[in-house]
Amino acid sequence: MVQLRGALVIALAVGLTSAACDGLTLSSEAIAYGAVIAALIVRTDFSRWPLAIYPVLLVVVGFCMAVGVVLALALSAVPQVFLFGMVAALMQLLTLLLPGKLRMLSGVVAVAGVLPLLTSAPSWDDWGQEVLAIALGLAIGTAVQLAFSPAVIPASEGPAAGPAPEPAEPPVAERVIAGLQSPFFWRKLVFASLALAIGQGVGAVTPKYLYFGVVLLLNDSIGDTLGRVRDRMVGVSFGILMPLLVFNTLGIGALQNGLVMGGTAALVMALNKASYLRTALISSGVAFVGYGPLVAWYIPNRWIDYLMGCGLALAVGLLLFPNSALRRYRQLEADPAASREQLQRLLPAAREEARWLGMPVPEPLTPELSGAE
Repeated sequence: MVQLRGALVIALAVGLTSAACDGLTLSSEAIAYGAVIAALIVRTDFSRWPLAIYPVLLVVVGFCMAVGVVLALALSAVPQVFLFGMVAALMQLLTLLLPGKLRMLSGVVAVAGVLPLLTSAPSWDDWGQEVLAIALGLAIGTAVQLAFSPAVIPASEGPAAGPAPEPAEPPVAERVIAGLQSPFFWRKLVFASLALAIGQGVGAVTPKYLYFGVVLLLNDSIGDTLGRVRDRMVGVSFGILMPLLVFNTLGIGALQNGLVMGGTAALVMALNKASYLRTALISSGVAFVGYGPLVAWYIPNRWIDYLMGCGLALAVGLLLFPNSALRRYRQLEADPAASREQLQRLLPAAREEARWLGMPVPEPLTPELSGAE
Protein backbone atom coordinates (compact mmCIF):
# COMPACT_ATOMS: atom_id res chain seq x y z
CA MET A 1 0.00 0.00 0.00
CA VAL A 2 2.86 2.39 0.72
CA GLN A 3 4.21 1.87 -2.81
CA LEU A 4 0.78 2.49 -4.38
CA ARG A 5 0.47 5.66 -2.30
CA GLY A 6 3.91 6.68 -3.56
CA ALA A 7 2.81 6.30 -7.20
CA LEU A 8 -0.29 8.42 -6.52
CA VAL A 9 1.83 11.10 -4.84
CA ILE A 10 4.15 11.20 -7.86
CA ALA A 11 1.16 11.61 -10.18
CA LEU A 12 -0.28 14.43 -8.09
CA ALA A 13 3.08 16.20 -7.65
CA VAL A 14 3.79 16.12 -11.39
CA GLY A 15 0.28 17.23 -12.32
CA LEU A 16 0.36 20.18 -9.90
CA THR A 17 3.86 21.22 -10.95
CA SER A 18 2.91 21.09 -14.64
CA ALA A 19 -0.22 23.15 -13.97
CA ALA A 20 1.72 25.71 -11.91
CA CYS A 21 4.39 26.09 -14.58
CA ASP A 22 1.75 26.36 -17.29
CA GLY A 23 -0.10 28.99 -15.27
CA LEU A 24 3.11 31.02 -15.09
CA THR A 25 3.43 30.64 -18.89
CA LEU A 26 6.80 28.95 -18.62
CA SER A 27 8.28 27.30 -21.73
CA SER A 28 7.66 23.65 -22.55
CA GLU A 29 11.30 22.84 -21.74
CA ALA A 30 10.94 24.45 -18.32
CA ILE A 31 7.72 22.53 -17.63
CA ALA A 32 9.54 19.28 -18.46
CA TYR A 33 12.33 20.11 -16.01
CA GLY A 34 9.85 20.91 -13.26
CA ALA A 35 7.78 17.79 -13.85
CA VAL A 36 10.77 15.45 -13.83
CA ILE A 37 12.22 17.03 -10.67
CA ALA A 38 8.82 16.83 -8.93
CA ALA A 39 8.69 13.10 -9.66
CA LEU A 40 12.27 12.41 -8.59
CA ILE A 41 12.09 14.36 -5.33
CA VAL A 42 9.21 12.18 -4.11
CA ARG A 43 10.48 9.18 -2.16
CA THR A 44 8.08 6.27 -2.51
CA ASP A 45 9.01 4.97 0.95
CA PHE A 46 8.12 8.46 2.27
CA SER A 47 11.47 8.93 4.00
CA ARG A 48 12.82 12.48 4.08
CA TRP A 49 15.64 14.03 2.12
CA PRO A 50 18.21 15.99 4.16
CA LEU A 51 17.13 19.64 4.11
CA ALA A 52 20.49 20.71 2.66
CA ILE A 53 19.77 18.83 -0.58
CA TYR A 54 17.29 21.50 -1.73
CA PRO A 55 19.49 24.61 -1.80
CA VAL A 56 22.55 22.58 -2.83
CA LEU A 57 20.80 20.94 -5.77
CA LEU A 58 19.27 24.20 -6.96
CA VAL A 59 22.59 26.07 -6.73
CA VAL A 60 24.60 23.31 -8.43
CA VAL A 61 22.12 22.90 -11.29
CA GLY A 62 21.63 26.65 -11.72
CA PHE A 63 25.37 27.36 -11.71
CA CYS A 64 26.24 24.62 -14.21
CA MET A 65 23.43 25.66 -16.54
CA ALA A 66 24.62 29.27 -16.25
CA VAL A 67 28.11 28.19 -17.32
CA GLY A 68 26.57 26.55 -20.38
CA VAL A 69 24.59 29.71 -21.22
CA VAL A 70 27.63 31.98 -20.80
CA LEU A 71 29.80 29.88 -23.10
CA ALA A 72 27.00 29.40 -25.64
CA LEU A 73 26.44 33.16 -25.90
CA ALA A 74 30.14 34.04 -25.87
CA LEU A 75 31.07 31.43 -28.48
CA SER A 76 27.97 31.54 -30.64
CA ALA A 77 30.10 31.45 -33.81
CA VAL A 78 31.82 28.20 -32.76
CA PRO A 79 30.38 24.99 -34.28
CA GLN A 80 28.12 23.20 -31.80
CA VAL A 81 30.16 20.03 -31.73
CA PHE A 82 33.25 21.96 -30.51
CA LEU A 83 31.28 24.06 -28.05
CA PHE A 84 29.59 20.95 -26.67
CA GLY A 85 32.93 19.20 -26.26
CA MET A 86 34.42 22.23 -24.49
CA VAL A 87 31.53 22.45 -22.00
CA ALA A 88 31.60 18.68 -21.47
CA ALA A 89 35.30 18.80 -20.58
CA LEU A 90 34.76 21.76 -18.26
CA MET A 91 31.97 19.92 -16.42
CA GLN A 92 34.27 16.95 -15.84
CA LEU A 93 36.88 19.31 -14.38
CA LEU A 94 34.25 20.85 -12.11
CA THR A 95 33.35 17.43 -10.69
CA LEU A 96 36.86 17.29 -9.19
CA LEU A 97 35.90 20.20 -6.93
CA LEU A 98 32.95 18.36 -5.40
CA PRO A 99 33.53 17.21 -1.82
CA GLY A 100 32.82 13.60 -0.86
CA LYS A 101 29.28 14.30 0.34
CA LEU A 102 28.39 15.85 -3.03
CA ARG A 103 30.18 13.32 -5.22
CA MET A 104 26.81 11.77 -6.01
CA LEU A 105 26.01 14.96 -7.95
CA SER A 106 28.78 14.35 -10.51
CA GLY A 107 26.24 13.13 -13.05
CA VAL A 108 24.00 16.12 -12.35
CA VAL A 109 26.91 18.49 -13.02
CA ALA A 110 27.78 16.72 -16.29
CA VAL A 111 24.18 16.85 -17.54
CA ALA A 112 23.20 20.33 -16.31
CA GLY A 113 26.14 22.05 -17.99
CA VAL A 114 25.18 20.91 -21.49
CA LEU A 115 21.40 21.34 -21.18
CA PRO A 116 21.44 24.93 -22.54
CA LEU A 117 23.35 23.70 -25.60
CA LEU A 118 20.50 21.36 -26.55
CA THR A 119 18.28 24.29 -27.53
CA SER A 120 18.63 26.25 -30.77
CA ALA A 121 19.11 29.62 -29.05
CA PRO A 122 20.19 29.56 -25.38
CA SER A 123 19.22 32.67 -23.42
CA TRP A 124 19.11 33.99 -19.87
CA ASP A 125 15.32 34.14 -20.07
CA ASP A 126 15.19 30.39 -20.74
CA TRP A 127 17.68 29.80 -17.92
CA GLY A 128 15.54 31.76 -15.46
CA GLN A 129 12.37 29.89 -16.45
CA GLU A 130 14.07 26.51 -16.14
CA VAL A 131 15.57 27.26 -12.72
CA LEU A 132 12.19 28.54 -11.53
CA ALA A 133 10.51 25.36 -12.79
CA ILE A 134 13.08 23.21 -10.98
CA ALA A 135 12.46 25.16 -7.75
CA LEU A 136 8.71 24.66 -8.17
CA GLY A 137 9.21 20.95 -8.75
CA LEU A 138 11.30 20.63 -5.60
CA ALA A 139 8.79 22.58 -3.50
CA ILE A 140 5.59 21.00 -4.82
CA GLY A 141 6.96 17.45 -4.85
CA THR A 142 8.12 17.77 -1.25
CA ALA A 143 4.90 19.43 -0.07
CA VAL A 144 2.71 16.75 -1.67
CA GLN A 145 4.83 13.97 -0.16
CA LEU A 146 4.56 15.55 3.29
CA ALA A 147 0.80 15.97 2.91
CA PHE A 148 0.24 12.33 2.01
CA SER A 149 2.87 10.66 4.20
CA PRO A 150 1.51 7.76 6.28
CA ALA A 151 1.29 8.29 10.02
CA VAL A 152 4.01 5.71 10.57
CA ILE A 153 6.78 5.09 8.05
CA PRO A 154 7.72 1.37 7.97
CA ALA A 155 11.08 0.92 9.69
CA SER A 156 12.49 -1.14 6.85
CA GLU A 157 11.72 1.60 4.33
CA GLY A 158 12.49 4.72 6.34
CA PRO A 159 15.80 6.54 6.43
CA ALA A 160 18.84 4.79 7.74
CA ALA A 161 19.55 4.96 11.47
CA GLY A 162 22.58 7.11 10.89
CA PRO A 163 25.40 7.68 8.42
CA ALA A 164 28.53 5.58 8.66
CA PRO A 165 31.62 7.44 9.80
CA GLU A 166 33.50 8.91 6.85
CA PRO A 167 37.24 9.42 6.47
CA ALA A 168 38.53 12.97 6.68
CA GLU A 169 38.02 14.91 3.45
CA PRO A 170 41.32 15.82 1.75
CA PRO A 171 41.83 19.47 0.75
CA VAL A 172 40.50 20.64 -2.62
CA ALA A 173 44.01 20.88 -4.09
CA GLU A 174 44.74 17.26 -3.20
CA ARG A 175 41.45 16.06 -4.67
CA VAL A 176 42.09 17.91 -7.92
CA ILE A 177 45.66 16.63 -8.22
CA ALA A 178 44.53 13.05 -7.51
CA GLY A 179 41.83 13.34 -10.16
CA LEU A 180 44.21 14.76 -12.77
CA GLN A 181 46.61 11.89 -12.10
CA SER A 182 43.93 9.26 -12.66
CA PRO A 183 43.74 7.63 -16.11
CA PHE A 184 40.06 6.92 -15.48
CA PHE A 185 39.32 10.63 -15.13
CA TRP A 186 41.02 11.44 -18.45
CA ARG A 187 39.30 8.52 -20.15
CA LYS A 188 35.92 9.95 -19.17
CA LEU A 189 36.85 13.56 -19.98
CA VAL A 190 38.15 12.73 -23.46
CA PHE A 191 35.18 10.60 -24.48
CA ALA A 192 32.64 12.96 -22.92
CA SER A 193 34.14 15.69 -25.11
CA LEU A 194 34.03 13.50 -28.22
CA ALA A 195 30.69 11.76 -27.60
CA LEU A 196 28.49 14.22 -29.52
CA ALA A 197 30.84 14.13 -32.52
CA ILE A 198 30.87 10.31 -32.38
CA GLY A 199 27.06 10.28 -32.25
CA GLN A 200 26.84 12.54 -35.28
CA GLY A 201 29.44 10.42 -37.05
CA VAL A 202 27.49 7.17 -36.59
CA GLY A 203 24.25 8.85 -37.68
CA ALA A 204 22.41 8.98 -34.36
CA VAL A 205 19.16 10.97 -34.59
CA THR A 206 19.63 12.29 -31.04
CA PRO A 207 23.43 12.11 -30.57
CA LYS A 208 23.24 13.73 -27.12
CA TYR A 209 22.44 10.29 -25.70
CA LEU A 210 25.90 9.04 -26.56
CA TYR A 211 27.20 11.84 -24.33
CA PHE A 212 24.78 10.92 -21.56
CA GLY A 213 25.85 7.31 -21.94
CA VAL A 214 29.48 8.20 -21.30
CA VAL A 215 29.02 10.63 -18.40
CA LEU A 216 26.29 8.66 -16.60
CA LEU A 217 27.29 5.05 -17.27
CA LEU A 218 31.06 4.90 -17.67
CA ASN A 219 32.62 4.10 -14.29
CA ASP A 220 36.01 3.20 -12.89
CA SER A 221 35.32 -0.56 -12.89
CA ILE A 222 33.85 -2.85 -15.54
CA GLY A 223 31.30 -4.20 -13.08
CA ASP A 224 29.98 -0.76 -12.16
CA THR A 225 29.70 0.20 -15.83
CA LEU A 226 27.84 -3.03 -16.64
CA GLY A 227 25.45 -2.43 -13.74
CA ARG A 228 24.68 1.09 -14.88
CA VAL A 229 24.15 -0.03 -18.48
CA ARG A 230 21.63 -2.64 -17.35
CA ASP A 231 19.85 -0.12 -15.14
CA ARG A 232 19.69 2.45 -17.93
CA MET A 233 18.32 0.20 -20.66
CA VAL A 234 15.78 -1.57 -18.43
CA GLY A 235 14.66 1.75 -16.94
CA VAL A 236 14.41 3.45 -20.33
CA SER A 237 12.40 0.48 -21.64
CA PHE A 238 9.93 0.71 -18.73
CA GLY A 239 9.75 4.47 -19.14
CA ILE A 240 8.50 4.47 -22.74
CA LEU A 241 5.36 2.42 -22.16
CA MET A 242 3.10 4.92 -20.36
CA PRO A 243 3.95 7.88 -22.63
CA LEU A 244 2.89 5.87 -25.68
CA LEU A 245 -0.28 4.59 -24.01
CA VAL A 246 -1.46 7.95 -22.67
CA PHE A 247 -0.44 9.89 -25.79
CA ASN A 248 -2.47 7.59 -28.04
CA THR A 249 -5.54 7.60 -25.79
CA LEU A 250 -5.79 10.87 -23.85
CA GLY A 251 -3.40 13.26 -25.61
CA ILE A 252 -1.16 15.72 -23.75
CA GLY A 253 -1.71 18.15 -20.87
CA ALA A 254 -0.98 18.75 -17.18
CA LEU A 255 -3.37 15.97 -16.09
CA GLN A 256 -1.85 13.57 -18.57
CA ASN A 257 1.64 14.44 -17.32
CA GLY A 258 0.64 13.24 -13.87
CA LEU A 259 -0.99 10.09 -15.26
CA VAL A 260 2.13 9.20 -17.23
CA MET A 261 4.57 9.66 -14.36
CA GLY A 262 2.30 8.06 -11.75
CA GLY A 263 1.51 5.21 -14.14
CA THR A 264 5.19 4.58 -14.77
CA ALA A 265 5.87 4.50 -11.02
CA ALA A 266 2.96 2.12 -10.42
CA LEU A 267 4.08 -0.19 -13.24
CA VAL A 268 7.69 -0.38 -12.08
CA MET A 269 6.75 -1.03 -8.46
CA ALA A 270 4.03 -3.55 -9.37
CA LEU A 271 6.70 -5.54 -11.21
CA ASN A 272 8.95 -5.27 -8.12
CA LYS A 273 11.59 -3.37 -10.09
CA ALA A 274 11.93 -0.36 -7.79
CA SER A 275 15.68 -0.14 -8.47
CA TYR A 276 14.83 1.07 -12.01
CA LEU A 277 12.25 3.64 -10.88
CA ARG A 278 14.38 6.76 -11.15
CA THR A 279 15.60 5.97 -14.67
CA ALA A 280 12.07 5.03 -15.78
CA LEU A 281 10.63 8.31 -14.45
CA ILE A 282 13.29 10.36 -16.23
CA SER A 283 12.60 8.46 -19.44
CA SER A 284 8.83 9.01 -19.17
CA GLY A 285 9.19 12.68 -18.28
CA VAL A 286 11.62 13.55 -21.04
CA ALA A 287 9.62 11.65 -23.66
CA PHE A 288 6.11 12.78 -22.76
CA VAL A 289 6.46 16.15 -21.05
CA GLY A 290 9.55 17.29 -22.93
CA TYR A 291 8.57 16.24 -26.45
CA GLY A 292 4.76 16.22 -26.31
CA PRO A 293 3.39 15.89 -29.87
CA LEU A 294 6.67 14.31 -31.04
CA VAL A 295 6.59 11.53 -28.44
CA ALA A 296 5.81 8.74 -30.92
CA TRP A 297 8.75 9.83 -33.13
CA TYR A 298 11.09 10.50 -30.23
CA ILE A 299 10.73 7.27 -28.24
CA PRO A 300 12.21 4.74 -30.70
CA ASN A 301 15.05 7.10 -31.63
CA ARG A 302 15.83 7.77 -27.96
CA TRP A 303 15.91 4.04 -27.21
CA ILE A 304 18.22 3.28 -30.15
CA ASP A 305 20.55 6.20 -29.43
CA TYR A 306 20.75 5.38 -25.72
CA LEU A 307 21.67 1.85 -26.75
CA MET A 308 24.50 3.38 -28.79
CA GLY A 309 25.53 5.39 -25.72
CA CYS A 310 25.60 2.21 -23.66
CA GLY A 311 27.72 0.55 -26.33
CA LEU A 312 30.18 3.46 -26.33
CA ALA A 313 30.46 3.39 -22.52
CA LEU A 314 31.06 -0.38 -22.56
CA ALA A 315 33.61 -0.16 -25.36
CA VAL A 316 35.59 2.53 -23.54
CA GLY A 317 35.34 0.72 -20.21
CA LEU A 318 36.49 -2.60 -21.65
CA LEU A 319 39.20 -1.38 -24.02
CA LEU A 320 40.82 1.59 -22.25
CA PHE A 321 42.31 1.12 -18.77
CA PRO A 322 39.93 -1.74 -17.88
CA ASN A 323 39.57 -2.32 -14.15
CA SER A 324 37.94 -5.60 -13.14
CA ALA A 325 36.01 -5.29 -9.88
CA LEU A 326 35.64 -9.08 -9.78
CA ARG A 327 39.39 -9.69 -10.03
CA ARG A 328 40.07 -7.07 -7.38
CA TYR A 329 37.43 -8.60 -5.10
CA ARG A 330 38.99 -12.06 -5.42
CA GLN A 331 42.40 -10.59 -4.59
CA LEU A 332 41.01 -8.90 -1.48
CA GLU A 333 39.22 -12.10 -0.43
CA ALA A 334 42.56 -13.90 -0.39
CA ASP A 335 44.29 -11.09 1.50
CA PRO A 336 44.04 -11.52 5.30
CA ALA A 337 44.78 -7.81 5.76
CA ALA A 338 41.80 -6.71 3.64
CA SER A 339 39.02 -5.02 5.58
CA ARG A 340 35.35 -5.90 5.48
CA GLU A 341 34.58 -2.36 4.29
CA GLN A 342 36.79 -2.82 1.22
CA LEU A 343 35.04 -6.07 0.32
CA GLN A 344 31.59 -4.60 0.91
CA ARG A 345 32.35 -1.62 -1.31
CA LEU A 346 33.46 -3.84 -4.21
CA LEU A 347 30.82 -6.55 -3.82
CA PRO A 348 27.96 -5.08 -5.94
CA ALA A 349 30.23 -4.39 -8.93
CA ALA A 350 31.94 -7.79 -8.55
CA ARG A 351 28.58 -9.61 -8.50
CA GLU A 352 27.38 -7.70 -11.56
CA GLU A 353 30.54 -8.48 -13.49
CA ALA A 354 30.33 -12.18 -12.58
CA ARG A 355 26.72 -12.40 -13.81
CA TRP A 356 27.57 -10.87 -17.18
CA LEU A 357 30.58 -13.16 -17.60
CA GLY A 358 28.72 -16.30 -16.51
CA MET A 359 31.15 -16.88 -13.65
CA PRO A 360 30.38 -17.90 -10.04
CA VAL A 361 28.75 -14.93 -8.31
CA PRO A 362 30.34 -13.91 -4.98
CA GLU A 363 28.03 -14.54 -2.05
CA PRO A 364 26.78 -11.60 0.06
CA LEU A 365 28.90 -10.97 3.10
CA THR A 366 27.50 -12.42 6.30
CA PRO A 367 26.81 -9.96 9.13
CA GLU A 368 29.68 -9.47 11.52
CA LEU A 369 29.20 -11.30 14.81
CA SER A 370 31.38 -9.11 16.94
CA GLY A 371 29.25 -7.31 19.48
CA ALA A 372 26.10 -9.19 18.42
CA GLU A 373 24.05 -11.18 20.91
